[in-house]
Amino acid sequence: MRLLLIHSDHIQYQAQKKTPVAEEDIIPEDALDEALTAFCAVETADEDNLEAVAAQTAAEILETAGKLGTTNIMIYPYAHLSNDLSSPKAAVQALTRIEEICREQEGFTVKRAPFGWYKSFTVSCKGHPLSELSRTITPEEAAEKPAKKQVTHTFFVMTPDGETKDTAEYADDTPLGKLVKKETGLGVEQGGEPLHCDLMRSKELVDYEPLSDVGHHRWMPRGKIVRDLLSDYVLGLVLDYGGMPVETPVMYDLGDAAINEHAGKFGERQYRFKSGNRNMMLRFAACFGMFSIMRDMHISPNTLPMKMYELSTYSFRHEQKGECIGLKRLRAFTMPDMHTLCRDMDQTLTCFEEQLMMGWQTGRDLETEFAAVFRCTEDFYAEHEDWVKGIVKKSGVPMLIEILSDRVHYWVAKVDLAAIDGQGRPIENPTVQIDVESALRFDIKYYDGEGGEVFPPILHCSPTGSVERVICALLEKTATMDVPMLPVWLAPTQVRLLPVAERHQEYAEHVCATLNAAGVRCDWDDREESVGKKVREAGMDWVPYVAVIGDAEVESGELTVTVRALSEPKKPFKKNLTTVNLIETVREEIAGMPYRKIYTPTRLSMKPRYI
Repeated sequence: MRLLLIHSDHIQYQAQKKTPVAEEDIIPEDALDEALTAFCAVETADEDNLEAVAAQTAAEILETAGKLGTTNIMIYPYAHLSNDLSSPKAAVQALTRIEEICREQEGFTVKRAPFGWYKSFTVSCKGHPLSELSRTITPEEAAEKPAKKQVTHTFFVMTPDGETKDTAEYADDTPLGKLVKKETGLGVEQGGEPLHCDLMRSKELVDYEPLSDVGHHRWMPRGKIVRDLLSDYVLGLVLDYGGMPVETPVMYDLGDAAINEHAGKFGERQYRFKSGNRNMMLRFAACFGMFSIMRDMHISPNTLPMKMYELSTYSFRHEQKGECIGLKRLRAFTMPDMHTLCRDMDQTLTCFEEQLMMGWQTGRDLETEFAAVFRCTEDFYAEHEDWVKGIVKKSGVPMLIEILSDRVHYWVAKVDLAAIDGQGRPIENPTVQIDVESALRFDIKYYDGEGGEVFPPILHCSPTGSVERVICALLEKTATMDVPMLPVWLAPTQVRLLPVAERHQEYAEHVCATLNAAGVRCDWDDREESVGKKVREAGMDWVPYVAVIGDAEVESGELTVTVRALSEPKKPFKKNLTTVNLIETVREEIAGMPYRKIYTPTRLSMKPRYI
């Protein structure tokens, strides 16, 4: 078998004319973006052990795809690679088998161009060190080197009391049930554009940026403050936990062996480009920079665990254009990223448990219900089953458990907490992962008491998941709320004052200034609009506390405040509060959460419309 492997920006073919040996049932034209194109020529010698050659060829293709970080594969018959071709029947048999084996690997999109047709094709090669590779596979070598074992996945649900249950028992409409259905293929919710895509624009939070790449957004002041508050929130969590903030570059040199290998291990698509004569990539997480710092520093076992944190603004993943949607999947996103260097596996498990509990805490603080899936290898589960039962018990809710027959990633165990969108589909948020490869790859080590080198485990943790997905989950949750709103501490405007007439404006402005000075984000509607319209627009902005100011309020100093969280559709809940009482009420509501001053003008007449 002769192979030419091309890492392609784009591969497209069109069958033009059939030959006497052409396949009949074909896809006449097709294309793939961000793909590994495998040009294959099946040779006469391959017929001596066609199955072994096909299996080893598929293994080479899959291994290369993993190193390149692509999950798209185009298998392309290309007779011009050899002068000693097999029979057409054997060639089709081998190519079909290669396609079947590649398709069996979960997460890959595999296509095959037809055999025996004259085809026009275009291919765009990326042009980095691994973008053009050739391979020759003989039957003898294939027989000596058996195909890689296919990884199997076993699912079950574990309850807090340690019992294991069949996943079918949980395939219901609860958050866990929806996660179970998605992960096990029991049924995936269908639907069009997610609810948040309209809300993110109509609430003037975030919009698509037509002058940038797909999946790169622009943030308006109302969205920017929510994003900044979430960033402040995670920083506070991490600092309380003992994390040390750092900042690292967004691009890295693929000529570095460790960078190249780690990038290949990461299955997501990547932005790659040339800078002079160097092949570079944009980071997909903060790993590279933090690992570089760890490699260069002196590490003592006495200082472990060591927690390093970066708000990765931005991380980049070159998702397919059709996959980019709203805030759920982007090409540029903000990832709170913490890496913990641990002394040994016992310390790793302790820190994992602590960081999982931090993930559950973010769900409570963000008023978002999570469902959990814990994934690990068979070997890890056999050794640490009691510990797994312990973290499920401590979580207090059933968890979906996925057992992998072998390790295919840098991690041996990980947990993902997911919110559920308005269409019943999971949104991955917090995660914790046990990395057993990167310390060795990046030469991160310490010396034990006898002078021996120790390459320690590393925990990857995002306490909330990407900031964009947190906002996505918050907006999607409003589909289940009778009166939709954000948590008060995240509301761009926490209090809005609505003066009835011009004579009430001076008092409204005074109260607004008092509230802002006291740490409550307040604006006032000084426009020449009816009170009814002002009330409706405050509702459309999801303002948590709204007070109409007329003669009675000016004279008494007491405000009649509509409390959104206690209201029902068409039944506003009103409460009489003095300015001091209102300040105390809001402060109590947001206690312990970060605060920023209002990002928009306090006079609504001065506020521009962005969308």
